[in-house]
Amino acid sequence: MDLATLWFWIVALFFVGYFVLDGFDFGVGMSLPFVGRDDVSRRQVINAIGPIWDLNETWVIVAGACLFASFPEWYASLFSGFYLPLLIILLALILRGVSFEYRHQRDDPRWRRRFDTMIVIGSAVPALLWGVAFGNIVQGVALDERHVFRGSVFDLLNPYALLVGVTTLLLFFLHGLYFIGLKTDGAVHSRARQVARVAFVPTLLAAAGTVVWTIVIAAGRPSLLWAVIGFGGVAAVFLIASLIFSLRDLEGWAFAAGAVTILSAVLMLFSALFPNVLPSTVAAANSLTVQNASSTSYTLQIMTWTVLIAMPLILAYQAWTYWIFRKRVRRSSIEAAPAHA
Repeated sequence: MDLATLWFWIVALFFVGYFVLDGFDFGVGMSLPFVGRDDVSRRQVINAIGPIWDLNETWVIVAGACLFASFPEWYASLFSGFYLPLLIILLALILRGVSFEYRHQRDDPRWRRRFDTMIVIGSAVPALLWGVAFGNIVQGVALDERHVFRGSVFDLLNPYALLVGVTTLLLFFLHGLYFIGLKTDGAVHSRARQVARVAFVPTLLAAAGTVVWTIVIAAGRPSLLWAVIGFGGVAAVFLIASLIFSLRDLEGWAFAAGAVTILSAVLMLFSALFPNVLPSTVAAANSLTVQNASSTSYTLQIMTWTVLIAMPLILAYQAWTYWIFRKRVRRSSIEAAPAHA
């Protein structure tokens, strides 16, 4: 395997990490109106991700930095063509982060409700638009011979991309519900399980549609079709398994199965994309590929050594953080704390 191909899969793994980790953060934020019936229960939900949400979010920064350094042509075409959707995602992430920090600054129900609404919006918008973005990356966009996007923002809102967006939104929502079930007790824990049962059917239908459509796209190009089918099948099996675990009140296993579902789904999309990084719908010769979009071999060698050194440290720190904050957030502890905490 050459370094350009290696870095394609390294970038894929960074996005896997981001979608698995920040994915359940998005799901927890979206679940707030469904499982948080009073201020105590909403605080319980928010506190479940309070110590880790910003740590999870840093994965997208690392993924973007690696994309910029390893595939500058891909980065340039992607961020210029998808400027508006990516800007909206950024604003939504800022809105969500500000809401987490400011909702408890005043002991005013209306103040907290406004920030709770912003948490829901700031979680749902990225969950949808990340899927729309990756749907367009896999399907391809109108690139000219200079690899410049010649479409409009409305071209990005096509049926396949919207289906992928709905799928990521529902998968993240379900993943977040499993995390709430794992991290809380009492009424919030019970409601999370109930909502997960209701959300499972539309999630399964959307995911099945995405898998089938992605296989059709991959079959028409020199993609890793066997990997697309394999990862799609794994995602389906673990999605069903996650509900079974949830019904048996095995919250840890349900959450783990949900993580594997998202991991497999992201790898399915990257497998359908390879060896392209941004296909052109205008002419195949205009497509960006792993080879014509990558940095020099020397740059990739330096980055490879950097990742080999830094990645174990990053994973160790993340594991340590999750271990420190592994306990459930109990309703009794929230009730005992000040209302503005």
